[in-house]
Amino acid sequence: MTERHIVAMGGGGFSMEDPLLDRYVLDLVDSPRPKICLLPTASQALPLYVTRFLNAFPASRFEPTYLDLFARTVADVDAFLGEQDVIYVGGGNTANMLAIWRIHGVDAALRRAWEAGVVCCGISAGGNCWFEASTTDSYLIGRADPLRDGLAFLPGSFCPHYDGEESRRPEYRRQVASGELPPGYAADDYAAVHFTGETFTEAIASKQGATVYRVTTDDDGGSIEEPVTTRLLR
Repeated sequence: MTERHIVAMGGGGFSMEDPLLDRYVLDLVDSPRPKICLLPTASQALPLYVTRFLNAFPASRFEPTYLDLFARTVADVDAFLGEQDVIYVGGGNTANMLAIWRIHGVDAALRRAWEAGVVCCGISAGGNCWFEASTTDSYLIGRADPLRDGLAFLPGSFCPHYDGEESRRPEYRRQVASGELPPGYAADDYAAVHFTGETFTEAIASKQGATVYRVTTDDDGGSIEEPVTTRLLR
């Protein structure tokens, strides 16, 4: 069976000037000049986001591309994503991104690409999307609401920016305790979870102290937050 990889970042990567998490993703690819495609759908600042991406992955060492679904020029999304080595989903509005993807058939194309061995990764909304469910500020900035219609490539839920946004930690724990979200993983900024297939592989971080947590329910109607051994990248 083809090896499938997903790296979901709580925060970090090129958009936060953090090359270590990106390097971890690239190490999963066996190519001297990887083809890497940005899906910036969640961001309203599309030109800035794409510029940062192209600066981080220069054409001298990569084959960088991006998929614009607002001024779309790619006729066959399925073939376009399937020929990449890495698909990198940017941050922003998770709910809007998923809705737009479904209109253009990107959701199905992503699944086929992942199943064929294309490495998938992303930050914030780009971490949320791979799971069944997640927390998001898609509906109101500063608020962490449950979102239950992710792509469901991975079981359970995900919470990004666990230490970076005030509402994330208490709301995620409450939502898991109440059953609004299934148990899952929470990642601080500069931390990420790596799955091989649907199996958790490891937690990694690019900064000292950044941590991944496993959040589950207890027998008293509450939640349990357990830190996962998180390997610091060098």
